[in-house]
Amino acid sequence: MSGLELLTWGRGPGLVLALGLCIFGVILRFAEILALGRRADLALPRPNSPGSGWRTMLTRSLPPPGMLRRAPLTYLGGYVFHIGMAVAVFLFVPHIELFRGLLGLHWPGLPNPLVDIASIAAIVALLALLVGRLVDPVKRLLTTTGDWLAWALTFAPLVTGYAAYHHVFEDYTLTLAMHILSVELLVVVLPFSKLFHAFSLFLARWYNGEISGRKGVAS
Repeated sequence: MSGLELLTWGRGPGLVLALGLCIFGVILRFAEILALGRRADLALPRPNSPGSGWRTMLTRSLPPPGMLRRAPLTYLGGYVFHIGMAVAVFLFVPHIELFRGLLGLHWPGLPNPLVDIASIAAIVALLALLVGRLVDPVKRLLTTTGDWLAWALTFAPLVTGYAAYHHVFEDYTLTLAMHILSVELLVVVLPFSKLFHAFSLFLARWYNGEISGRKGVAS
């Protein structure tokens, strides 16, 4: 299959298939979570609780006291990667046009050089986090095959996107096709892996904060 054929499939049937599987997976995972249910809370709710869902969403997004000093690579690398990835996905004008075509939604983008810097920062941060995981015996022991797969699937769209934008390889059509297909593969795997936290992270933090607040426990 030629690069043009791959690109045509990725921008057509491949995109539809990837989005369909992703939506199905997200609905399935949330249905599984709701099906777990929870025990009835018989305790009376505490008034003027120090904990709340919105507060927890904020506090859990910041490093615990002292942890930034103890594990700077983990926290700084994580922040740089997530911010850089978000900028590359949501503030690159061609991506915004894709969202416009799919959802009818659009917003202002950033200049391409700024998006490029953010993408490079995300790539470097991912590489640094990989090296940190490899050299730390505890992290290496705790890392599963799913963790390595999640890293690779997240890394591939960034690298192929950078290569396509800068025309690193002679065959631009094939490079762009590889970028689109790597994104679609990531989209398919998202709901069925640890990467599902992209959908559940803030909802889970809000829920935990609300439960803690009801019990009068700061969270």
